[in-house]
Amino acid sequence: MYREFVVRWEDVVPGDPQQVWDAVTRRAAGWIWEIEFEPRVGGAERGLSPAGGTVTAWDPPRRFATRAEAPDGWRNELDYTLEPHAGGTRVRYVHTSVAGDDYDVVLDGCVQHTDFYRHSLSEYVAHFAGRDGAYVGVDTTEPVAALRTRLGLPGDAAVGDRVRLTPAGVEPVEGVVDYLTPYFLGVRTGDAFFRVYGRDAWDAPSTVALHLFGAGADPRRVEQAWRGWLSAAEAVA
Repeated sequence: MYREFVVRWEDVVPGDPQQVWDAVTRRAAGWIWEIEFEPRVGGAERGLSPAGGTVTAWDPPRRFATRAEAPDGWRNELDYTLEPHAGGTRVRYVHTSVAGDDYDVVLDGCVQHTDFYRHSLSEYVAHFAGRDGAYVGVDTTEPVAALRTRLGLPGDAAVGDRVRLTPAGVEPVEGVVDYLTPYFLGVRTGDAFFRVYGRDAWDAPSTVALHLFGAGADPRRVEQAWRGWLSAAEAVA
């Protein structure tokens, strides 16, 4: 039996409505992962939901919504409303979904992830608006605490600090800590976002993700390097 939950946020994103609209509907790889939407009501969604979904509202640059559902009663709906506001665009976001016996775990994970995604959307619009990002994501069974240690993240690191992460055999990550909680780490460089999602907190694989904006970025090479670094630790464990 499924139970419904709703996660909401409202914030001013530092960009105009068209920039925010483009980030949500066309350039998701720059801040969350690769997602595609056909630009019309009834259009197909690919990449957000396991079996895909359907666009239910398409009114650029004011309102966008999408819905996915399954025969067993599972459903997932996202709704964005955009309004011009002093300093940017006021975004009202509503995520409606359902969960089963693991309701509390799913809801907590959704709330925690949503805050990070909201932040990454704002960071993308503020620093990389209009640019296509190449997304790289690699899963690992290594706990987030161990990942931070191996990356060389200082134990007293805080948002706003400049850091240099030095994973062995992988190009260092140098930038500013833009997000940090016990579960997640975000670093913004001059041409990329680096993210660690500590999903072991919810009994799921953690993920190291990068959003690459550099002209010479090679996503395949980057993925291979990080996969090798993560696999080396898993082999030892």
